[in-house]
Amino acid sequence: MIVGGEAAVAGDFPFIVSLQQSGSHFCGGSLLNANTVLTAAHCSQISASSVTVRAGSLSRTSGGTLVKVSSIKVHPSYNADTTDYDVAIWKLATSIPESSTVGYATLPASGQDPAAGVVHTTAGWGTTTEGGSTLPTALRKVDVPIISRANCNTDYGSGSITSQMFCAGLDAGGKDSCQGDSGGPIVEKSTKLLVGTVSWGQGCARAAYPGVYARTGAASLASFIAANK
Repeated sequence: MIVGGEAAVAGDFPFIVSLQQSGSHFCGGSLLNANTVLTAAHCSQISASSVTVRAGSLSRTSGGTLVKVSSIKVHPSYNADTTDYDVAIWKLATSIPESSTVGYATLPASGQDPAAGVVHTTAGWGTTTEGGSTLPTALRKVDVPIISRANCNTDYGSGSITSQMFCAGLDAGGKDSCQGDSGGPIVEKSTKLLVGTVSWGQGCARAAYPGVYARTGAASLASFIAANK
């Protein structure tokens, strides 16, 4: 999951959800409203009838509300080879109202692009080390600064980081999202705006390979989300 982070506390991410199959967590997501979850397209190559969503709990294994999924819609331009346009919308079979433990994420305006150097926070139930085989039960979070798209393209190879993506992490490594965090949120720390979802990377928390996120403010992603939420 989260590498180099700490335990999240109640209220940090009231909109985060655990996506589960056969009772096992495999990706994260964010509640946009009572019936809608935003997650990664690469987490969504799956039948809606085979998955459930747990909301309103810091634990991936208990508490909160567990609901079924009625439909899954992947961005029509999603490319599995490049991981571009890596977003999907899940519709819930049962609505999840706001409560003391559940809230809905706030999306940025279309066109908004996270600024280099600004600290953001990502969270999830993924592994705490690259290649780790066990997932933490309790939600974890980590603060990471935005890396400019130009610098990230230098890290990954020119053209790898499209305008539908942005990067965040430390040049020296050590803090990152990891396997099992995919689809979960990254928010601007000061405003809590849901500026992205965990998408891909080279390993986890490696030096010169920051985490890559789908950019919810990109016009092509924002319009898809707005039309389907």
